Amino acid sequence: MMILMATILPPKLSLPLNNKKSRGKHSFHSKYVFFSNKPYPKFAPLSPNLHFSYDTVSVFASPAQSKDNKITDWNTKIYEVCEMGNIDKAIKLLYMSPKTEIESRTCCSILQLSAELKSLQDGKKVHSFICSSGISIDSVLGSKLVFMYVTCGDLREGRLIFDKIRNEKVFLWNLMMNGYTKIGDFKESVSLFRQMLDLGVEVNSHTVSCVLKCFAALGSVKEGKWVHGFLLKLGLGSYNAVVNSLIAFYLKIRRVDVARKLFDELSNRDVISWNSMISGYVANGFSEKGVELFKKMLYLGVDMDLATMVSILQACANCGDVSLGRAVHGSGVKACVHWKTTFCNTLLDMYAKCGVLDGAILVFDLMSVRTVVTWTSLIAAYAREGLSDEAIRLFHEMDREGVSPDIFTITTVLHACACNGSLENGKDVHNYIRENDMQSNIFVCNALMDMYAKCGSMEDANSVFLEMPVKDIISWNTMIGGYSKNSLPNEALSLFGDMVLEMKPDGTTLACILPACASLASLDRGKEVHGHILRNGFFSDQQVANALVDMYVKCGVPVLARLLFDMIPTKDLITWTVMIAGYGMHGFGNNAITTFNEMRQAGIEPDEVSFISILYACSHSGLLDEGWRFFNVMQDECNVKPKLEHYACIVDLLARSGKLAMAYKFIKSMPIEPDATIWGALLSGCRIHHDVKLAEKVAEHVFELEPENTGYYVLLANTYAEAEKWEEVKKLRQKIGRRGLKKNPGCSWIEVKSKVHIFLAGNSSHPQAKKIEVLLKRLRSKMKEEGYFPKTRYALINADSLQKETALCGHSEKLAMAFGILNLPPARTIRVSKNLRVCGDCHEMAKFISKTLGREIVLRDSNRFHHFKDGVCCCRGFW
Repeated sequence: MMILMATILPPKLSLPLNNKKSRGKHSFHSKYVFFSNKPYPKFAPLSPNLHFSYDTVSVFASPAQSKDNKITDWNTKIYEVCEMGNIDKAIKLLYMSPKTEIESRTCCSILQLSAELKSLQDGKKVHSFICSSGISIDSVLGSKLVFMYVTCGDLREGRLIFDKIRNEKVFLWNLMMNGYTKIGDFKESVSLFRQMLDLGVEVNSHTVSCVLKCFAALGSVKEGKWVHGFLLKLGLGSYNAVVNSLIAFYLKIRRVDVARKLFDELSNRDVISWNSMISGYVANGFSEKGVELFKKMLYLGVDMDLATMVSILQACANCGDVSLGRAVHGSGVKACVHWKTTFCNTLLDMYAKCGVLDGAILVFDLMSVRTVVTWTSLIAAYAREGLSDEAIRLFHEMDREGVSPDIFTITTVLHACACNGSLENGKDVHNYIRENDMQSNIFVCNALMDMYAKCGSMEDANSVFLEMPVKDIISWNTMIGGYSKNSLPNEALSLFGDMVLEMKPDGTTLACILPACASLASLDRGKEVHGHILRNGFFSDQQVANALVDMYVKCGVPVLARLLFDMIPTKDLITWTVMIAGYGMHGFGNNAITTFNEMRQAGIEPDEVSFISILYACSHSGLLDEGWRFFNVMQDECNVKPKLEHYACIVDLLARSGKLAMAYKFIKSMPIEPDATIWGALLSGCRIHHDVKLAEKVAEHVFELEPENTGYYVLLANTYAEAEKWEEVKKLRQKIGRRGLKKNPGCSWIEVKSKVHIFLAGNSSHPQAKKIEVLLKRLRSKMKEEGYFPKTRYALINADSLQKETALCGHSEKLAMAFGILNLPPARTIRVSKNLRVCGDCHEMAKFISKTLGREIVLRDSNRFHHFKDGVCCCRGFW
């Protein structure tokens, strides 16, 4: 019966492609296999033995029919095998068949299956068969070859064939464009789009969606807007996919307002529309708005998917909204996506950034598959909590588990070391970087330099910097900032000079170099940087403006600092605090108080640093009552709990005002254990007010807390010397000698014509040393004539008056002031900086010079500024 049916059925009926057997795993195959209008022959149901069935049919066929059926047999066999998804058998049958009998559409079937299985090797075998068989590669077969190559990831080979068989089928153009987009070659994808337009190929919604993604990635705002207008002309503006791509484009170029307008005008929003808008808000720093939109989405009954959950977890991480994060966590469990790696990684990051470290660890422990992102997120969580050792431990555990750290892991663990000052751990990571040949990566090098700089090892940071093959702006800024913060201002300024020859500084560079100018009190260099700021429009940068005000304050020009301060349109807490601290440093306590009150009236509440600044200002201006008031305001009105720095300011305030017994009692009543700084403030007060007995008592506490700090021994020695207790000075110096301690030598410097001149106490090596000596002797004689006598107790040596006077003349600040008088124009202010506290005799001489020679002198010591004018100093004795 089967034989009879096979002989009487028409030989060229189409095979039923929509039957149940042809559907299933390879439904996409059925849609795209047939490009020709010529149908395959239809056969009766075949017996299990395919060869037996074909042989039986051929027995009853005419000679002509027999030849056609044999050709059909091979093609049909291969097609049936392809329908079953057996690529190996299909390839085997292809090579077994006579080459002349295989039709191009049969090759299309195998190419389609190769693409579906991502089997590039099998696809290449078919291509090789086509070439060796002489089968003509028409547009249909060529399209299928291109499809196979692109789908299997060989874009280069696909492009070679595409260029030969170009046609007007938009599908093929879209395929190539998407292929380039997937590998990040957005420019080539755009180039294909332009060729499409030139050739008149009719674009569709998929084309527009792809090219918008490319323009977004390239930041091509103008071109993207042109595509927007173009698609509206084509009538594609109502397609969800197109509008979703437009929303994504505008969000990528940070035009959130335009994206939201498109979203609101979209009548039939799908979950992709909502996800695009929510993730766009989060990516653009509007996480709160993303959360609001998410809540609206739920209210309208739109079901969230995995992408929604990931975006909203990121928003929760940014907002610190752990409650909503936990709710999304629960939704993820209910939706059975809690095992997906992407969800878990984002969830872990959310808990970490919200400060719930235990939650992050729990998610980590429950994960069955941990990627490098997982490990990095938990390492970052430990680093954020200041647990550098745990971060390092996890880093090594990750390595043992066989998960290779990426650039983000390395930079994260280096950041952990930097935050904790863990130099040894940082060096261990550096060794790992060397062993794994990662030192050429610019991000790794920048993180290494930052770690070394924050750990105080600028020599190691410089070694990394010098070995870098390529340096970016961050590399230079890291080094310049590192030098500034590690009290190496000369190195910072030198490197800045090298940098401007290589590239243009940015706002961060300027904010880093200004503190170096301030540290050296280098007003000329500071003014040069100020000029650069004005020429390049950087004053609008809050960080730069604050640093500029601070520079002028520390270079002794508070008037200019205030002028710039008033020009800043929006002042933050740092701006106000810099100005308050600046007034305090210059002894303008009342100005500091006025500015502090203005800050509060502007609605900015002070923090603990602001209160340190105002208490310091009160201390250095002798404003005892005002200082006590602010100390109470801090606790009662602003709920700021006093720290050691605040207590030190109050002790200093009392000690400078001569309330030594009260200061001692205050220390004893402190709720926290006093440190050496607090006892040192009282010791300094004992020296000012010559209370030797209390000084000895206080010194016991100081030496117990910091036995290696030479400064405190010198302070007590000065107290003895000023009281002319030379035997005690001798004992103390012997004690210093036995401990191997050395006093820092006095050093002063002055800037003349943008060059810094340094003077050491008692050093006569300067080229103008003779002229300086003559000038100082002349000034000393004139002082005596007018009734000023040397305060020889400040000589701190046990010798006769002449020897003491000679020693006083060699103090470094006197040498610098004399140099300024000799080399600066009469109208110029003499600006001198000293590394130690100015001595009383030098203070008196500066007052005399300002009155007798009519020279204004600004002297900055380790403690504060002294402005000398007309024989008066702004400190009024409080230093």
